[in-house]
Formats: sequence, C-alpha cells, structure tokens
Amino acid sequence: MNAEILSVGTELLLGHTVNTDASEVARELSTIGINLLYAGTVGDNPQRLREAVEQGLKRSGLVVTTGGLGPTGDDLTKETVAEAAGKRLVLHEESLRRIEEYFKDRPWGESQKKQAMLPEGCTVLQNDVGTAPGCVFETADGTLVAMLPGPPSELGPMLKNYLIPYLAAREQAVIVSRNIHVFGLGEGTAAEMISDLTEGANPTAATYAKENEMFVRVTARAKTAEEAEALCEPVVREICKRYGDVVYSIDVDGLENVVVKELARQKMTLATAESCTGGLLAKRITDVPGSSEVFEMGAVTYSNRIKTQLLGVPEEMLREYGAVSEQVARAMAEGVQKCAGSTLGIGITGIAGPGGGTPEKPVGLVYLAMTDGKQTWVRKLPGGSRSRGRASLRNAAASNALDMVRRYLAGLTPVAEMGKRP
Repeated sequence: MNAEILSVGTELLLGHTVNTDASEVARELSTIGINLLYAGTVGDNPQRLREAVEQGLKRSGLVVTTGGLGPTGDDLTKETVAEAAGKRLVLHEESLRRIEEYFKDRPWGESQKKQAMLPEGCTVLQNDVGTAPGCVFETADGTLVAMLPGPPSELGPMLKNYLIPYLAAREQAVIVSRNIHVFGLGEGTAAEMISDLTEGANPTAATYAKENEMFVRVTARAKTAEEAEALCEPVVREICKRYGDVVYSIDVDGLENVVVKELARQKMTLATAESCTGGLLAKRITDVPGSSEVFEMGAVTYSNRIKTQLLGVPEEMLREYGAVSEQVARAMAEGVQKCAGSTLGIGITGIAGPGGGTPEKPVGLVYLAMTDGKQTWVRKLPGGSRSRGRASLRNAAASNALDMVRRYLAGLTPVAEMGKRP
C-alpha cells in the first residue's frame, strides 16, 4: 500500500511548531511495510485543505492527516476531509461519553461536543490522553483515510495502539524489520557495497544516514513472523559479512547502549576525561539504564591547570605539544583511569570551533585516547571541514570514543580504519 501524510496547521507552516508528527507516522508505517510516497503541510484554510485532501485521495491508497481535530474554530480537518471524501458527520455516542467523563465537573460546551462528530461508518481510534478521538474509514473508491490529533502526546499512543494494528490486520501479513547499525563507514560507500542486495522486493534492504553513522534496514513480509525472519536472515548475514567489524549491532540503536551492556557483561568499568566534548561522552553513557554498574567517573578538564592538577598531565608536555595533541590525550586517558581505578580510561581533547583553529591545528581536530592500564591507543580526527558545526563535531568525537571502547570489548584493535570515518 502506498501512503501519504498531510499535516494540518498554520503554526507548522510558520515554523512556530516543529512537525514531529510526520516523522513519527512515517516511521510507524514503515514497520508494517506501507510505502510513504508523499508528505505535505497545509494551513488552517478549508479550501486549500480540501484541495490537498482531494489530490491525496487520487494518488494514494492511504491518506493520514494529523492535526485539526480539536474544539477550536480553526480545527477544520474532520469537516473538510469528510466533505472531500463524500462522508457525512454523525454523533458518536461513546466518544461523547468519554468527553463528558474527561471534563466531569468542569464546564464544557458545544465546541467540545463537536469532537464527537465523526464520519459515518468509520472505525473510531480512541484517544487515551486527550478528548479528540481519531478515526479511519474507506472511501467509495477504496482509499483509506485516517485522521489523527496533532499534539504528539495524543498522536503517539493512538498511532501505535490503534491505527497501526488496524492497518496491519488489513494487510493480512506480518512485517519484520532488522536494523544493522554501522559506525565508521559513510552511507555512500556502504550503499555501493550492498547495491545488489537493495534491489530485492522481499526482503527489501535500504540504507539510512544518521548523525555520524548509518544503518541498513532489512524488511520482509510473510504470513508469520517466523517466515519473515527467515527471509531477512540470509540478507542480514550477507550485509554483516561485507561490512565486517564496522557493524556495531543488529537491532540495538546507539553505540552507548552496546558499550554499557558489553562492559557489564565483561565486568569492566570505564572513566572519562573530556575537554572539547564538555561531558557529552559521560552524558551519553549515563543516559543508558544500568550505566551506574560500569561508569566510575567523568571529568570535564577544560583548562590546562585542571588537566595537570586532576589528571597529572605534565606542564612541560602542555607547553611543548599544546593541549590538543596526541601526547596530552594519552596522558588524560591514563590519568583518569588511574584516578578512578577503572578498567578503561578515555581522554578527549580537540578544537570544536567555530574559532580557535590554526593551519596546523584546524577546527575539528580531535585526539581520542583509550587505555586499559597496559596499553594506550590514540585515534585522530583530522578536522578541517567547514561544513560541520560545533555540536556535530562534539558528537562525532564522543561517538568515536565509544567506538574505540566497543572495538576493544569485541577483541578488535581500537584504532583500525575502514571506509571513511565520520
């Protein structure tokens, strides 16, 4: 089935509200094998909204609208969509009862009651958070129309708990997806390496870029989950074989999640000393539940004085090589590992910009060091790219540090190069 999303709301067009609804709907549709062909945004104008709906009904098998189901005068989605689809609105008594229960002793009136007016013959999608129910119905031409509320807190549960199961049941098939997460290989190179595998119809394989990494989604459709998984398995196995050790997980998103789990499994601990990343590495680690079992400490040692006092970085080393150097990164990793008494220590020093760079040490230059108390490894990010902002550079540094730990825990050399580093 081919689908499109129509987001309704003038506030979206003006940029006052970020449209997270469309991305959430798109992700959920993809999990059940529904192809999204179009996504659009239209303001609270009945004529333009009707034109957009009519166009969607002509070219797609499923039209999903978000927003415009509330009680205010500019909430016109239901009325406009129903008119375009040739449906009349009728009072849905159960929805009205739920609205009454929601308000209880608080005042409410006709503006709230209109939320219970729904297209005749529709399947009502219950709103477990707010008052405006959603719905899904089929037009005379066989096109499905689903209407969801705009607030993300209401849309998310309705989408996942009611609309997606409804659509999955109609498809009469089980969709299984496996996600192969990769760090250390650009999306372009990765796509070329599996180009023949991305031409299949069932299962399908497609590459997706994320910040500083990428992943491949392999999706299969079958009568049962077991059959769909069996279709995915050989493709997943072949992709992992071609990519090699830049694959950091299957179905586990985030290097930090892999690192924390593996540290716990191997009963190892970690400590970090950060300069240019300002504690971002420690934050990403401690965002993971259970990290308290493996994370000893994180030190943000921005100044040279603190690098010396806390981590024992020699003053003469800082004078001779500068704070952004391989030597200082090594000393930071070794110093924090000794201070914490942890199994592993990480040191990060670099120039995140936008200022502070020189021809010898450009913005984006980062040195990352990891030690296990016996040996210390250093990875260098050369920098020099003007297109990356401060936040992106810092995140790339933290990801590279996590990848060094991940590789060490997997019995690989922490500084091996493959493809193009993020």
